[in-house]
Amino acid sequence: MKEQRLQKIESYIYQHGSVSLEELCDIFNVSKNTIRRDIKKLVEHGTIKKVYGGVVATENSLLSFENRKFYNQDKKIQIGSKAAGLINENDIVFIDSGTTTCQMLPYVDNELSFTLLTNSLDVINAASTMPNVRLIIIGNTFKRKTRSFIGIDNETLIQHYNINKAFMAATGISLTNGLTNSDIMEYRIKKLISDKSKELILLADDSKFDHSTLLTYSPLKDVNTLITNKNVPQDYIDFFKENNITLVYV
Repeated sequence: MKEQRLQKIESYIYQHGSVSLEELCDIFNVSKNTIRRDIKKLVEHGTIKKVYGGVVATENSLLSFENRKFYNQDKKIQIGSKAAGLINENDIVFIDSGTTTCQMLPYVDNELSFTLLTNSLDVINAASTMPNVRLIIIGNTFKRKTRSFIGIDNETLIQHYNINKAFMAATGISLTNGLTNSDIMEYRIKKLISDKSKELILLADDSKFDHSTLLTYSPLKDVNTLITNKNVPQDYIDFFKENNITLVYV
């Protein structure tokens, strides 16, 4: 029983990158003392490490992009195809790196003319076959595990782009911590884009709700549209109504 719980805790940390001790207690319905003992065992394995208030997966233990892409794949495809319909002629859009956002372009009209900014290798590859897309690549260093480009030489340049729609991904979503991510270099790009974009469109399946990682790149109230599947907690539905956030189901 204990070994099964340890495996589940380890898998959960791998999937989310970083989590708090309180979240682990709630998810696995155990006391903080029990979680501390379990974490001590996992730290000894070398696959996770303790940080202030929680734990993080070590770099070599994080799930690869290819493995994460197959987690909730049907939901990701449905969400991505729905988001694709929001791209219009002559739009200037940003498509974030992520296993859901990368599903968008196969469902966009191949003849549509628009400007696309992205740091996702998969989105770049898909856009390269679309004759009327003006492609601008963000990021100067390739991160293999997430198939994304990170790091920017000139933040001012991004701030000059007139992005009217940003299609964003998040590692976790919470009412208190907003849209979160665990990589400092990915975080910086996400924050700059979110702050600049006229319309913030979040693509997320129900596994992302009530989860937080180390860095908040945008408060939840700044989202204009959320595209998700139908299992949205009621407190989030209430929050979206209060803040005029459009909720789109697939």
